[in-house]
Amino acid sequence: MKVLVACEESQAVCIAFREKGHEAYSCDILPCSGGHPEWHIQDDAIKVAYSGYWDMMIGHPPCTLISKAGARWMFLTAGVLNTDRYNKAMQAKEFFLKLLNAPIIYICIENPFPLKVIELPKETQTIQPYQFGHSYSKKTLLWLKNLPPLIPTDIKTDYVPYLPSNTGGKKKGQKYHYTSISQKESSKTFIGIAKAMADQWG
Repeated sequence: MKVLVACEESQAVCIAFREKGHEAYSCDILPCSGGHPEWHIQDDAIKVAYSGYWDMMIGHPPCTLISKAGARWMFLTAGVLNTDRYNKAMQAKEFFLKLLNAPIIYICIENPFPLKVIELPKETQTIQPYQFGHSYSKKTLLWLKNLPPLIPTDIKTDYVPYLPSNTGGKKKGQKYHYTSISQKESSKTFIGIAKAMADQWG
């Protein structure tokens, strides 16, 4: 199967599908960091997704402008939108929808919870790293086209939030977990989730 992993430089999902024998390629405007440049397309993901070549796509569109994590910058004051930020978020939404509506039979788009004002389509499924062998919580949404929901593979009951600074978690009584994870690092797909995608959808 020909698999495009759009907006992925880490190659976690790409490698998982390659290990199952599929012709998988990561694609990003950045060079890859996963150690397999021969499996990486450094180009515009939309152009590549619409090439007509692919059977499946796993997409990770940029989420900074549309996720709930950026809510503090979306509004100047209560109920008053930051117009510049909103317009940029609408461009991010357009990119998201272009991936979701690409002419590919099987599609999964992954993103964190979006702001309500962005009005993304309803997600298909919500997953957590602790359902796939990692001792972290990091709620992630999946939009699926012709694919079944992922089935948890290794549920961990002892876990901590996977956030750069555990924003708000300590106040909510959660176990405190500080890490200096960069935005680039925090956006990478967990290996357990990548393997579940390849095992169950490949």
